[in-house]
Amino acid sequence: MKTRKPLILTARIAKADLEPFNRLRTAHFPPDRNFLGAHLTMFHRLPGEYCERIVEALLAAAERRGQIRAEVAGVRHLGAGVAFTISSPALDQLYGDLRSTFMPWLGGQDLQRWQPHITVQNKVSRSAADSLHQQLTFDFKPRPVTLEGLDLWQYLGGPWQLERTVSFETVSDRYAAR
Repeated sequence: MKTRKPLILTARIAKADLEPFNRLRTAHFPPDRNFLGAHLTMFHRLPGEYCERIVEALLAAAERRGQIRAEVAGVRHLGAGVAFTISSPALDQLYGDLRSTFMPWLGGQDLQRWQPHITVQNKVSRSAADSLHQQLTFDFKPRPVTLEGLDLWQYLGGPWQLERTVSFETVSDRYAAR
């Protein structure tokens, strides 16, 4: 679906878990292209014309879940960059549920197989990507990360502007609300 107001959906990673990725991104992403902090994109182009309906779907999905535990499972070579792969059955389930809801609006990039990852380098030469990939692979140890919710962003032709944050309900939130 064409849209003049594209929205991007990312999983909200706990701040402490995100910090090492931001440091790597600052060190290895071309500064003239580094408009954003590290992030885990779920959908690249949702129609802003349906923002209210999208937010309703996000709220419904979040109230059925607590925080999601995921694992930084490996290092992925992107050709012109490097990313860390993210593994989580709960995240995959959430993505599948949202994809079913958003299916009428999805374009080419979002119709491809989803491979959750956090990019720390992109738009560099193959040799620079090879070097960082080798370094990160040598030092790599799987580690957990916590996903606290979802962030919906307006795409501004480079930078993004936060539109809405939807937090996952925790078990204590469920009992406090009763």
